[in-house]
Amino acid sequence: MGFFITGTDTGVGKTVLAACWMRRFGKGGDLLYWKPVQTGTDDDTATVRKLSGLPASCFLDEGARLERPLSPDQAAPLEGRRLSVSSLLRPLKGVEKGRSLLVEGAGGLLVPLNGQELMADLAARLGLPLLIAARSGLGTLNHTLLTLEAARKRGLRVAGVVLIGPANPANRRSIERHGRARVIAELPVLKPFGPSALRSFADRRFHLL
Repeated sequence: MGFFITGTDTGVGKTVLAACWMRRFGKGGDLLYWKPVQTGTDDDTATVRKLSGLPASCFLDEGARLERPLSPDQAAPLEGRRLSVSSLLRPLKGVEKGRSLLVEGAGGLLVPLNGQELMADLAARLGLPLLIAARSGLGTLNHTLLTLEAARKRGLRVAGVVLIGPANPANRRSIERHGRARVIAELPVLKPFGPSALRSFADRRFHLL
């Protein structure tokens, strides 16, 4: 089982959510974090590992790693590569059966992988329910409702929305009402931000609503 983390936009906080989720629910060693495709020089797997403080055995550090900070369908050809859902799934062949996955997508559901396939197609093949990372502030309603609509049109299950940023009860209510989805957790801005702050929050204050 497990979850597929997608975002309403790039830079919304998927990686921080993944680190918090791993710290809170992955300390038993049954949950495996995986980033199937990464573009740009940032290493989200290393970031999640550093922030969560979990051992290497909790991470599957295999996947497509592309240097240019572009969408996968644009970055891959610049390196003479073509991604596909099937090729991205190959690293899972070595994962023991029964291991739960926390998969972090690249960008949002409609990010193209190639000329035909989208990130949503990867999520569909994995068959995992979605955790939608969304900003809590201005602009989140349109982005979040569009993401929910796109997921449902493709038959993807939505486990819930996680709001990231300052508490915004009005936006939370609107997302739940119009999006017909639960906001299952809230992740505030942590100051100062770093491994210590994230681990303390995850251990003591991160609860599913």
